[in-house]
Amino acid sequence: MVPGTYSVDNFGRYLSDFKAYAKNGQLLETEKLDDNRWRIKNASSLAKITYWIDDTFQDTAATHPIFEPSGTNIEANQNFLLNTHGFMGYFDNLKRLPYEFTVLKPQNFYGSTALKAVKTTPTSDIYVVPTYMELVDSPVMYSVPDTTVLHIGGADVLVSIYSPGKKVKANYVGAIIRSTLEAQKNYLGGKLPVPRYAFLIYLSDKPNKTGAYGALEHSYSSVYYMPEADPERIAQQIVSIAAHEFFHIVTPLSIHAEQIHDFDYNNPKMSEHLWLYEGVTEYAATHVQVNQKILTPEAYLGKLRNYIIGASRYNDTLPFTAMSKGALDKHANQYGNVYQKGALIGLGLDIKLRELSNGNYGIRRLMQDLALTYGKNKAFKDEELFDKITALTFPEIRDFFRKHVEGNQPLPYTDIFKTVGVIYQPVSTEEKVSLGRLELGYDAKAQKLTLENLTETNAFNKKNGLRVGDQLWALNNKTLTPESLSTVFKNEVYTRTPGDEITVVVGRENKRGKIKLKKLKGHLIKITEEKQYVLQIDSAASPQQKIIRDSWLYNN
Repeated sequence: MVPGTYSVDNFGRYLSDFKAYAKNGQLLETEKLDDNRWRIKNASSLAKITYWIDDTFQDTAATHPIFEPSGTNIEANQNFLLNTHGFMGYFDNLKRLPYEFTVLKPQNFYGSTALKAVKTTPTSDIYVVPTYMELVDSPVMYSVPDTTVLHIGGADVLVSIYSPGKKVKANYVGAIIRSTLEAQKNYLGGKLPVPRYAFLIYLSDKPNKTGAYGALEHSYSSVYYMPEADPERIAQQIVSIAAHEFFHIVTPLSIHAEQIHDFDYNNPKMSEHLWLYEGVTEYAATHVQVNQKILTPEAYLGKLRNYIIGASRYNDTLPFTAMSKGALDKHANQYGNVYQKGALIGLGLDIKLRELSNGNYGIRRLMQDLALTYGKNKAFKDEELFDKITALTFPEIRDFFRKHVEGNQPLPYTDIFKTVGVIYQPVSTEEKVSLGRLELGYDAKAQKLTLENLTETNAFNKKNGLRVGDQLWALNNKTLTPESLSTVFKNEVYTRTPGDEITVVVGRENKRGKIKLKKLKGHLIKITEEKQYVLQIDSAASPQQKIIRDSWLYNN
């Protein structure tokens, strides 16, 4: 297992022709124990081992495909993605020995990584890392370079992109990602806690086996696997993911359990604190946006509502610590909740700390104190963390953990939001102007929004109306994309009056299988919609509620 994936992937199955040699060049006898382990007999005379590695990207037959950001790519003269755990292993009990590895490369290739090469020639790079854990934590991507370096908060941030069709450039993505990193720098106190960082971005022009896109975090870098598409859309998707991945420079880099500090790759032991590693990280990735005034408070409440909606799809009475311990097996189907309820645990803890300190202490200060208490080279014991946090803060915090993280009591949303002058309604109704209730999808190949379902009552008549499967091209001459959808509907639908004329351009398949554009005309209608988990600022909030709210939203 690779840290951060929460999936047992057995990378040893991509290794073949394993051989061990004595100092005199003689072959030593070896025994394959399982997918990931080999025993070398008479190893006291061992001088070297050799083997071949196949990459995961081209493995189209795998029944258990590897999530691409943790995978490997070997593409001659194009790209080599070296997630190091896919190429190099370790000897039992020797993970803490230094590793030196040499990469031979074409002269026009550059190795993008957060590592610093100890020696470089036009055709080779030599790297040295103190331990196997830091080796696994250090991916490298080789290709013809398309890079840019941002200097932010005392750190050099590398943005490296492999775009096979040259559609997306590093300078473009770097310019867009800069504002997010500047906001995170300010959020973390004006200085980044790492001297360097690398965004390694692989854009694919082919279908992938897993059907998933995303990223994998490391202490000083993150690897992204995304489709090669419109630069603006891809850049925004990278930024939204990077907001989360970049915050992993705080945890687990500076705050982590013993299970992570001395990770057992072959028989992984899970920590019970995924609420911290992933949940608080996700909370910070969203909270920074309102704190740095990228989002309005109302828009931020919309983000929190989405977390509540997401968490409602999981088992809300399963103790979060138990889910974390069983994330690889027993509770694997609940793992996604770390990004939903996990973020809400961060929210609840932050607001509780603000309440108990009259607004003077929140989760960011707590994370700073934990980093000072532990740090990169000192791990905490799983069973001691809640008590340590309580000792650093307030006795009431132990009750919060006991009830809502270790225990089976759902988070008390009404009480949490009331503390900061926000009204929470589990169910509400509202009237709105609409085209009707539409369910939208996305055709990645055509790069178009599609109509998956619609109610019988809608803005168009049956004969000349929308049909399931239609591609949505434009609304009132405004182009529809995943990025523009919200703005176009706000301006062209929600702010209009029932009965106003509406035009929609759709792409519809004809009898010959060709997509033809068709312009539909209809009239907006009014619907009554039930809405769950509604959050709104309380205009009648007390002065104390306003103090805590402002502290929660804007103070450090």
